[in-house]
Amino acid sequence: MANVEHSGRAGEAFGGAEAGARFRMVRLALWAVAAILVVRQLAVVLGTPSGERLTDLETWVGPEGVLHVKGSLYDSTQFTGTPFGGLVLKPLTRAAEQALGWGWTFGTLLLVVALGLVAARALPQPVGRRTSLLAAPVAISLLMLSLPVRNTLWLGQTSIIPVLLVLLGCFAARGQRDSGVCVGLAAALQPALLLFAPLLWFTGRRRAAVATGATFAVCTALAWAALPHDSYTYWVHHIAGAGLGGQADALANQSLHGALLRFGLTGPLEIVLFLALGAAVAVVALRRAVRYARDGQLLLAVAITGCAVVAVSPTAWPYQLVWVLLAAVGRVGKRASDRYPWPVAVVLVVTLPTKMLLPNVSAVYTLRDNLVLLAALAAATTVPFLSTASPYFRSPVPTVYAAPVPARWPRVPLLPFWRRVVTRPSLLLELLLIRVFYAAYSSVRTAASGGRAVAEAHGHQVHSIEKALHIDIEQWANHAVVRLPWVERFLGFYYESFHFVVPLAILGVLYARRPADYRWARSSLGIATVIGLFGFWFYPLAPPRLMPGLGFIDTVHGVQDLNKPDYGAMTAVTNQYAAMPSLHFGWSLWCGVVIAVLAPKWWMKALGLLHPLFTVAAIVATANHWILDAVGGAVVVAAGFALTYLLSGPRCGAAAGAPVERGRDQVPHPVSGAV
Repeated sequence: MANVEHSGRAGEAFGGAEAGARFRMVRLALWAVAAILVVRQLAVVLGTPSGERLTDLETWVGPEGVLHVKGSLYDSTQFTGTPFGGLVLKPLTRAAEQALGWGWTFGTLLLVVALGLVAARALPQPVGRRTSLLAAPVAISLLMLSLPVRNTLWLGQTSIIPVLLVLLGCFAARGQRDSGVCVGLAAALQPALLLFAPLLWFTGRRRAAVATGATFAVCTALAWAALPHDSYTYWVHHIAGAGLGGQADALANQSLHGALLRFGLTGPLEIVLFLALGAAVAVVALRRAVRYARDGQLLLAVAITGCAVVAVSPTAWPYQLVWVLLAAVGRVGKRASDRYPWPVAVVLVVTLPTKMLLPNVSAVYTLRDNLVLLAALAAATTVPFLSTASPYFRSPVPTVYAAPVPARWPRVPLLPFWRRVVTRPSLLLELLLIRVFYAAYSSVRTAASGGRAVAEAHGHQVHSIEKALHIDIEQWANHAVVRLPWVERFLGFYYESFHFVVPLAILGVLYARRPADYRWARSSLGIATVIGLFGFWFYPLAPPRLMPGLGFIDTVHGVQDLNKPDYGAMTAVTNQYAAMPSLHFGWSLWCGVVIAVLAPKWWMKALGLLHPLFTVAAIVATANHWILDAVGGAVVVAAGFALTYLLSGPRCGAAAGAPVERGRDQVPHPVSGAV
């Protein structure tokens, strides 16, 4: 670590010229990713027709926008800023109109880049040179991907400015007075940011706290003198902006006030409860923030206070939620493997729609509707971030790796850093990633290109190939099953019930009993599924039951209108032409292979191999797949296992009783059943 901190050149710090060259390539790649994301956001905003983008900005400064009218800024409730914000923006309206879109979007992007650079420099010290050099592109990339920044760019909002002012005041200002002025200006634009004044006071920066209050008071008084009617409307009639913009009980309002309204509470009871809960959150969050600031983690303290601001504000719209992303800097957990769940969860919450994170089940609607608020509350009040005084802060319990298993080919594994971990992964992280992966899989499968005509043409191609190979047994099997009602019912039940149950059961058992094998099995299944998506996208295929004129009978869903097929609750969310390859058979084959490889007894292996046999019989006899679809499913599963082998090497359980690596030490440990 001393070499990392004091060496002036990356090559020397990271193990010689070769390691330094690899590091520079990684750094360059990360900056390239950040640049691509910046350009992409710019293209998305400016490529959208006028009137559909920058809608908030156009409402403010467009023809007869609220910043032009002689009456109140708040007559239409479209302008949600403070009177001081309106006073500052008024002189900019003419320039904004002349360059509406380009100038504003470029300016916002520059502010986001500046925010990422300041946040990267504010990481808790000491940090290694590697971390300090990679932090900036990673921070900028995450900001560009986050929903708050995307929302800000799309609407033409100003929400990045207060966040940047606070960070500049805390980390870039030269003196306490300048620091307080920056934070005070931010509070004049977003009053709830006054919560940072106590943080400054209790961390020994009292002159900065006083300057914050004074700057806020001067700016507000100036706005009151210039816009008395608007100031009265904002501060008295709307109580610091409450009621401006969208409906306060809308799902987009991720504050305590919005959550209480969604729970059905209204009137004085809701107001009293909001004030009480808000005060409790503010007190707890400030106590934690002061403790972490004194501990040397000022960026975490700022993030905790910002999360409290989200919770206690009357309204916290999506473009105001950048604070939640900053909370990812906190370190949680004693083990190295425990460090990932919290930042990954935070990044997912502020990057993906909540419908991708939680299933569309009524039992979790309340949780899903308030997920960002819950993340902010957790960061502000409950997550046990490590102190720098903890021995685990810089030296967590190392991850336990399996000793490398020799491969048949010298260049395997192709990714040597993808080492076999033998300890159980975080359940929360696994569930999150599985849910996100499945949501992405469903979205891609549903959006796969190709209409009915193309899918039917491909169906005739497949049917012709099967006839040429003399394997076109689908119609015979389909009609034979129809003549045996009990077989028809059994295969229909098997088709609908076992597709998800068996793979999830296998993954659950492996997670609990054989973590190392769980990682191997999970990786191979994920890779196979991703490969299968390419088939859905590039080769839409009508299954036999949706092919007109061939005489197939849909034994599961009944007679179909081929112009508008219906197969129950999944009709609206599933692509009926995603048949090649058959992941119904592919997943069942994966189950059979995993059981055959890992099961300790011969009868278990035989029972596991019956599952793909029953599945292929079900998908063919019910007219849901062609024989070649099953072949395609087998190919993608074989590719999944093969790529897992090539990328990460042989399965560590293949060398039972081999030593495992714990950091730099090796100790005897049974690999297969390690927990």
